[in-house]
Amino acid sequence: MFNIAVAGTGYVGLVAGVCFAEVGHQVTCVDIDEDKINMLKKGVSPIYEAGLEDLMKKNYKAGRIDYTTDSTSAYKQADVIFIGVGTPEQADGSANLSYISTVARQIAESVEKKCLVVVKSTVPVGTNDKVQQFIEDFLINNVQVEVASNPEFLAQGSAVHDTLNAERIIIGTESKWAEKMLIDIYTPFNLPIISVSRRSAEMIKYASNDFLALKISYMNDIANLCELVGADIEDVAKGMSFDSRIGNKFLNAGIGYGGSCFPKDTKALDYIARQQGYELKTVKAAIEVNTEQKTKLFNKASKRLITFSGLKVAILGLTFKPGTDDLRESPSLEIIPLLLEQGANIYAYDPVGMKNFSEKFQEGKLGNGSISYVHDIENALDQANVCFILTEWNQIKDILPEKYKGLMRTPLIYDGRNIYNVKDMENAGVEYYSIGRKPSKRVGVQKVEFQTT
Repeated sequence: MFNIAVAGTGYVGLVAGVCFAEVGHQVTCVDIDEDKINMLKKGVSPIYEAGLEDLMKKNYKAGRIDYTTDSTSAYKQADVIFIGVGTPEQADGSANLSYISTVARQIAESVEKKCLVVVKSTVPVGTNDKVQQFIEDFLINNVQVEVASNPEFLAQGSAVHDTLNAERIIIGTESKWAEKMLIDIYTPFNLPIISVSRRSAEMIKYASNDFLALKISYMNDIANLCELVGADIEDVAKGMSFDSRIGNKFLNAGIGYGGSCFPKDTKALDYIARQQGYELKTVKAAIEVNTEQKTKLFNKASKRLITFSGLKVAILGLTFKPGTDDLRESPSLEIIPLLLEQGANIYAYDPVGMKNFSEKFQEGKLGNGSISYVHDIENALDQANVCFILTEWNQIKDILPEKYKGLMRTPLIYDGRNIYNVKDMENAGVEYYSIGRKPSKRVGVQKVEFQTT
């Protein structure tokens, strides 16, 4: 087993560190935020991730994992140092590598023995070569340090499971020593290991994420066409899914992808290509489709209604997907400002995302409208004029169609995740609009009265 240091305690770093400890390695997680470190030592995770806190407490109690702000002590005797800090998107779509460079310099000024530095963060192709040179430039002690690439493929909401049960581990190295070191580290996971060069590993990460983003945008594009020609996207997706060349995953139509990976990685790969004088037309198209898709529900509703001014609008779901409190690139961040601009009185519900959302949109009067956060769906729907479903949480999926009819002043639903059967909503007397499917009939339209709340 190895003495491992992990730089960064976000999704990538914290999950990796905890999982390394779970298989028996000795792990020290490093972060600059002292309050965060104290919280981690108490077994409290800064991110909402299924199963993470249980493993944190278990391995901390067993003495296999610790947390510190002292990077020097963590790095100086480590066998392996994993870098899992953020590489946020910059205005031009490129990746911000400042956090990577900060950690690389700390490592160079701290290590006292031969060690392997492994970059898990998503970085542009060729970055690891630069990290290698950067560390050598600032190295204080006469020791060997080699850099390797080990991109992560976890999904938010299932990150622990994805790490411990990955379909493959990608390692990118430039020497047999580094390759063997990483293989030995991952041997306890008992998972397939794919060994390639550093640059190929970096590209595998982008190519994989961008392919999935392409698939999502393609299905959303087809869904939009289905609405125009009278086809049903769910029938189309089902027919496609039996083709083994296509598969049955990432075929659900909706209001676009979000989160920390797909939006950032598509823009980053597009930027990389442009820097090389090449245009990735497919990736560029995926970005454009996704941007437009996020406001599709609002545009649909705007055609149906004169205005949202003074209306009670229920928002069910704020996070970009269920199982996480992450709001990054969530459709709610696009739709809610548009509703507020028109004077809507928003009542928002999300099982875990409201705290984060309220930091961006404080409860109360906002612009021409207002926003309130409610802790049960019934309060959001009670006497509402219209409802937007933006995240497919089970708590939302469990609401029966009849409840919308019974609670809302006018049962007008815009579902961005296609969680209901169109016929069921129609039979319940709900006017229902979704993505890529025919809308339900306007049941009782002559009685619809959009009163202000």
